Amino acid sequence: MENSIAVYGAYGHTGKFILAELKRQGYKLILSGRDQEKLAELKKEYLDSVIKAADIHDTKSLDEAFSGAKIIINCAGPFLDTAKPIIESALRLGIHYIDLSAEQKAVLDVFEQFSEQAKSKEILVIPAVAFYGGLADLLSTAITQEWNETDEINVYIGLDSWHPTKGTRLTGDRNHYTRLTLKDKQLQELQPGSPIKWDFKNPIGIKEAVALPLSEIITISRHLNVKSINTFLSQNSLDDLRNETTPEPKPTDEKNRSSQLFSVEVVATKDNNKKTILAQGRDIYAVTAPLVVETVNRILSGKMKKTGVTTIGEVFDASDFLNALNEDDITISAIEESKLNN
Repeated sequence: MENSIAVYGAYGHTGKFILAELKRQGYKLILSGRDQEKLAELKKEYLDSVIKAADIHDTKSLDEAFSGAKIIINCAGPFLDTAKPIIESALRLGIHYIDLSAEQKAVLDVFEQFSEQAKSKEILVIPAVAFYGGLADLLSTAITQEWNETDEINVYIGLDSWHPTKGTRLTGDRNHYTRLTLKDKQLQELQPGSPIKWDFKNPIGIKEAVALPLSEIITISRHLNVKSINTFLSQNSLDDLRNETTPEPKPTDEKNRSSQLFSVEVVATKDNNKKTILAQGRDIYAVTAPLVVETVNRILSGKMKKTGVTTIGEVFDASDFLNALNEDDITISAIEESKLNN
């Protein structure tokens, strides 16, 4: 393909997975970020790419870096700091924007600050196109598409372990805002609650889980007519994250994925009806790449339903999107339907 894709934070852990998938699918790449030396080192792997160093505090350098691109993919967290200046550059240049934000406040800010501008410029601004945020949004949309209203959506995220990247730790340190959940169609502060037990299915199995809402609360509530949304994360993975001695992920296969396994189950209820869908795979950072690149493919082929600030669950056909993903990256179960009193 002749389309150039700009990747900011290209030399970061998740950025490298995204670059590899973009290259595999034949895209021309603009590699960007603050560190010229890291970009030059990365170019040795991507000889046909263009490197353009840019700083979020320098609007001219951002515009020069992204000029000529069809889409900007922002991989550089914390997105509380990087989203605004890069989106502003995208608006000036008339370029679509994607990021990977798990931070609720960052996603809320994007909707509140840029919705009118992005719509008037007829560009797409899609935050949270990642394991956290985007995946649960797609799954929730797929299973509730036949319902005009949903009583409750519960997202259960189980990891067999979590070796956080440096970027994850930096984002955690920066993100000091109160976590929000959706109750009675209103975003509300998360209230303390007791852990639950949840069967995350093989190979993860039954684990203790705690309420930990991330950006999926924002993305789902922005377009689905749902009364309440809750997210639960397996306690063992949170313990890993909070342990300062937990090492960063190490590559263990030909795709440079770690050995980490994940399970995301979404359960939606309406009256006495229940629908469930399950997504499983390997490496929460690596699986973000196929989500991002499928988003790129669909934007460039004109498969979006609208422009403006939106989510991948809203702007694309969620079921078709999930069906397009390679099973080596992620496996999606068939939707199961049942009655609550069974």
